Parts: sequence; structure tokens; C-alpha cells
Amino acid sequence: MRRGQDFSRTTKAGHRASSDLLVLYFLKHEQLPVTPQVGLIINKSVGGSVVRHRIARHLRHAALEHLAQIPPHSQIVIRVLKNADDYRDHLTLLTQKVLKRSGAQQ
Repeated sequence: MRRGQDFSRTTKAGHRASSDLLVLYFLKHEQLPVTPQVGLIINKSVGGSVVRHRIARHLRHAALEHLAQIPPHSQIVIRVLKNADDYRDHLTLLTQKVLKRSGAQQ
């Protein structure tokens, strides 16, 4: 995801799940592209540029593992709240939680 409209729509209208490190927003709509889209929000309060880019690389790699679970026509936004060494467990838990809440996963 790259457009501000997509981030705004997903964070405002989507389902949300959070932990102490991440907030995950999920939106499914038939007018969205067929391929699931993932976007990242990493605020400057998390760290400097190098830290934020390292976190983004790790999260993009971790998100790839979950793309098979994400239904078509959906968008996910991952908001980072705190700097950590590993986000995988939080991302897995939040992905399952938000998909269950939205009814996309039983």
C-alpha cells in the first residue's frame, strides 16, 4: 500500500487487534485489488531512520509468511508502537485475532 487514502480507509473502517508492540488493522472489501495488500506505519517515536527501516524490513519479511491466510480483496496495516527485536509472535497472534473478529477465518 502506498496511498494515504488506503491507509486512512483501513485504519478507520477496518477491524483492529493490538498488543503492546503492534496494532493490526484489517479491511476486506470487494472493490479492493484481488491480491492482499500490506502497509506499515512506523512513527519517528519508535526510533531513528535506520531503526525504522530495519523494523520495516523485518515486518515485511514476517508479513510474507501470513499472506496465504489473508483472503483476497483485503488490506492490512501494521502500526508499530515500540521498538523490539522480534515481532513475529505478535504478528502471528494479531493476524489470527483480527481475521477471526472480521469473520474472514473461522
